[in-house]
Amino acid sequence: MFQPHVLSLFLYFPEDKSEYGPAAVTFLIFMIAALLTMRFIIKISKQEAQKAKELEEKLKNRQQP
Repeated sequence: MFQPHVLSLFLYFPEDKSEYGPAAVTFLIFMIAALLTMRFIIKISKQEAQKAKELEEKLKNRQQP
């Protein structure tokens, strides 16, 4: 029915292929930023897990007579 019209609102394929360059550069910048952010979050998460494990061991040793 109206599907081709709806898709034409979101899809844009330029005739001039030089317009793909800035889009590729922007995509690359955001992909690198996303990967660095993910690695940072994983690093912080591991540190927090280690702190929690140390606290758990400390509390476990404290309860034993």
